[in-house]
Amino acid sequence: MSRILIVAGNARSLIANRGDLIAELRRQGHAVSALVPEHDALPELQDLGIAYELVGLDRRSMNARQDLANCADLARRMRRLAPDVVFSYTIKPVVYGTLAARLTRVPRVASMITGMGYLFSGDSWRQRRGRLVSRLLYALALPLNDVVFFQNPDDRRALGRFGFLPLCRRAVLVAGSGVNLERFTVAPLPEGPPVFLLIARLLRDKGVAEFVAAAAELRKDFPDARFQVLGPYDPLLPGSIPAGEIEAWRSAGVVSFHPGVKDVRPHIARCSVFVLPSYREGTPRSVLEAMAMGRPIVTTDAPGCRQTVIEGVNGFLVPSRQVTPLAEAMRRFLEAPHQIEAMGQRAREVAEQRFDVRRVNAVMIPFLLGMNAA
Repeated sequence: MSRILIVAGNARSLIANRGDLIAELRRQGHAVSALVPEHDALPELQDLGIAYELVGLDRRSMNARQDLANCADLARRMRRLAPDVVFSYTIKPVVYGTLAARLTRVPRVASMITGMGYLFSGDSWRQRRGRLVSRLLYALALPLNDVVFFQNPDDRRALGRFGFLPLCRRAVLVAGSGVNLERFTVAPLPEGPPVFLLIARLLRDKGVAEFVAAAAELRKDFPDARFQVLGPYDPLLPGSIPAGEIEAWRSAGVVSFHPGVKDVRPHIARCSVFVLPSYREGTPRSVLEAMAMGRPIVTTDAPGCRQTVIEGVNGFLVPSRQVTPLAEAMRRFLEAPHQIEAMGQRAREVAEQRFDVRRVNAVMIPFLLGMNAA
């Protein structure tokens, strides 16, 4: 039995993205605990059956002194908890979790790159500065890992170009976080005109503006078509869309906006086609969940997104940041709605063949525990 400590960016992502991995590790007899910076999902953490502690990591903070203090705090906790494996994901946990683990001589250290995020999705001054800092931090932390998991080949190539990966023991490509095919099952298509659904945080780089503009264009020819956005709004996140802009979209009445929910399955069941015009992802969990429920996909030919679609089979790929190609791909389902069911069936098949969480965990766990160390 191994003692595995997960350093997470927030509690909700730990439950949503690592819950199945944690359950499988515990089923195999390993003890799993977590360090999380938020307390908005503690009852669910208790339901997972893992011990947890709250730490001061703040993904929004740019205070280097505070981050170093948090790193020291992580090291103190790791020294007390004495894990056999430390597994971190998202940039701050990866950097400071790795450093703390090596300072306390944890036997095995693993990290996952879950996407390059906002900093790599644009070219503003703030993003350029952030990219420089993140590269320096990754250069410090990644070579100290025994294994680094990547969710798409683009991110692996990007960090490989910086020269970090040859210094770590292994770089392993996995199919995102996978999807639980028993939890996300095929749902009958809704009756009536097609419903297009986007599930994402209300951020610029999720392509929300492009979705709204495409919907407005399509409404001219298909007034009965429905367009929905489901996702939380946090004005403090980088790239957050101004509240006034969202209110203007809501007032226009073309797209309906709904707040984030814990269980997205009823909303996916009520849609016909799932759309994610994101600029960059790790591997988008929302797309995998929609595929598992038998929904065709329209997403971008961008890192992380392009791996989810076989063009013309389970959906369509479009260029990111462009409204017209997005609208044309969505139009194809409005003009030929019989495609929706057929492509939705293929989407489920692709989810089963490529993204079953059991397959993903079967790849990850041996590397995580060092069973494939040779």
